[in-house]
Amino acid sequence: MRFMIIGKATPETEKEGALPDPQLLLEMGKYNEELMKAGVLLSLDGLHPSSKGARVKFSGKSRTVIDGPFTEAKELIAGFQILQVNSLEEAIEWVKRGPNCSPTGEGEVEIRQIFEMEDFAPVLSEEQIQHKVSKRAELPNQTANK
Repeated sequence: MRFMIIGKATPETEKEGALPDPQLLLEMGKYNEELMKAGVLLSLDGLHPSSKGARVKFSGKSRTVIDGPFTEAKELIAGFQILQVNSLEEAIEWVKRGPNCSPTGEGEVEIRQIFEMEDFAPVLSEEQIQHKVSKRAELPNQTANK
């Protein structure tokens, strides 16, 4: 099972040019190495503040672009990891071992399971699932689903 670990943004992470504390970067580096050694880390990255981003709003056939920054920091993502583990409980245990990344000491991380093609078996044929799996495998830097 793959899980996305979503690091929530804070007012501090949304500041233009804000960079993490060097000590926190060291702690995160050690934690990430532990995840890699255990073979559960598939991907990770931090995100620039929403002031450097945009949203595209869909309404029927219309598309509207909304430039950042976005006002509700608590609804934004500051970074993510993708872990491949056996259960939600295992993902939770890994997250609990990580450093507290919030500069205020109060933060939140969300854990969400990623859909696998097999999850769509009720609405797709085995042939359609295998076609989509093979197409996904053609993507650059794609780790095969296990």
